[in-house]
Amino acid sequence: MAKIGIMGGTFDPIHNAHLMLGRQAWEEYGLDEVWFMPSHTPPHKTDHLVTGTKDRCEMVKLAIAEYPYFRFSDFEISRTGNTYTAQTLQLLKEAYPEHTFFFIVGADSLYHIESWYHPELVLGHVTILAAGRECEDASCSLEEQAEYLRNKYGAAIFLLHSDTMHVSSQELRERENLGLGIGDLVPASVERYIREHGLYQHPDRKEDTL
Repeated sequence: MAKIGIMGGTFDPIHNAHLMLGRQAWEEYGLDEVWFMPSHTPPHKTDHLVTGTKDRCEMVKLAIAEYPYFRFSDFEISRTGNTYTAQTLQLLKEAYPEHTFFFIVGADSLYHIESWYHPELVLGHVTILAAGRECEDASCSLEEQAEYLRNKYGAAIFLLHSDTMHVSSQELRERENLGLGIGDLVPASVERYIREHGLYQHPDRKEDTL
């Protein structure tokens, strides 16, 4: 039986904060692997232009290549139509009953998780590992939010203890579109891929947040 961390997201593009979060979860909670799982059709982003699946997947593969405990997974993007975290986690447990799964999320996700599709299933399927950065506009501390969710849903939630980078994929897309440097925020291989394929160079592109 292996302890598997799941890093899900649009990864448009993947950046160093994603890698830092995955590495901290692996180190702090003794995970065997961390699976980076790009979203196929994020249900909450159907009104935004999301970079093609192939490009996003290639960037993830490039970003995690030097980490032997990181693994690319097409488990979610291989499904058709809208995909929901609750469904994905249930299907993962059915496909890999021998593994124990840990869902790695940012602090903002912990505050907004009750707005997700069937949050009780998400919180009931796996252990949640949440980045320990407070949200500026939150009405309570991260530990208070975690305790609230534990009490309401019986959730297993643990906070990661590390510094986090204040960077978003939206910020990177905007910087790249303006011709500003992003080399200190993404792996060099990802920056090269973005430049070689002319990604995020469309001035009329609709912006969305990761």
